[in-house]
Amino acid sequence: MNRRTFTALVLGLGLAATPVLAKDKAPAPTPAPVLSAVVNPDPAVEPDNILALDLSNGGRVLIRLMPQWAPGHVERIKTLTKEGFYNGIIFHRVIDGFMAQTGDPTGTGQGGSKLPDLKAEFNSLPHVRGSVSMARTDAPDTANSQFFIVFYPRFALDHRYTNFGRVIAGMDVVDTIERGEPPQNPTKIVQASLLSEGKSRPAAPAPAAPAGPITADMLTNSKSN
Repeated sequence: MNRRTFTALVLGLGLAATPVLAKDKAPAPTPAPVLSAVVNPDPAVEPDNILALDLSNGGRVLIRLMPQWAPGHVERIKTLTKEGFYNGIIFHRVIDGFMAQTGDPTGTGQGGSKLPDLKAEFNSLPHVRGSVSMARTDAPDTANSQFFIVFYPRFALDHRYTNFGRVIAGMDVVDTIERGEPPQNPTKIVQASLLSEGKSRPAAPAPAAPAGPITADMLTNSKSN
C-alpha cells in the first residue's frame, strides 16, 4: 500500500467516525434556571405586579406577582383583574390550617373564566405561609382562574401546583377569611386591582339596620351580658 492510499484510507476512516464522535459529544441540555424565593415586600416597587384584594371583611391584601416564576399564570391573573373578573367572587373553599381558595364565578369550585386553560408552569418555589398558587384538577394543564392563598407551609404542593406569588401585606386579613367548604357566610373579593391602576379602596359596607324599632320589652328580654 503506497503512502497516498494509506493517507486516503485514514482520512476516510476519520470522516466515517465523525458522526459517532459528534453523537458522543452532544451538548448537555440546558439546566432550568435557578429561581430565587426572595420576594420584595415594598409595594412601591413594580406596582404593576402588585395584586390588591379588597375583601368583604374590611381588609386589603397585597400580593406580589412573580412573572419570573410563572409568566403565563401571572399574565392570566393580571388580564382577569383588569377585566373586573374577580370582583364579587367568594372564597368558596377555606380549610383551617391549609388554604383559602377563590376565583370561581359560580362559587362551587367547578367554574372558571372563558379563557382557555393554562399550560402548567410548575416550579421549585416552596409553598410557605402567604404563597399564592393556582388551583387545578388532577390533570396538570387545567389551571384557569382559581387560585389559593396558603395559611401555613405545605411543601407537598411544591412541583405540583404553579406557585406564582406571595402575600406581602394583609396576611392578618387572610387569616380572618371565613372557613368552610363552602362557608356559611363566605368572605368575598369586593374589588381586585393592580396597584398601578391607583384604585381607591371601596367604602366599608354599612351595618345592617335593625328589623324594626327597639322596644322596652326587647331590652328587658335581651340575653346579652
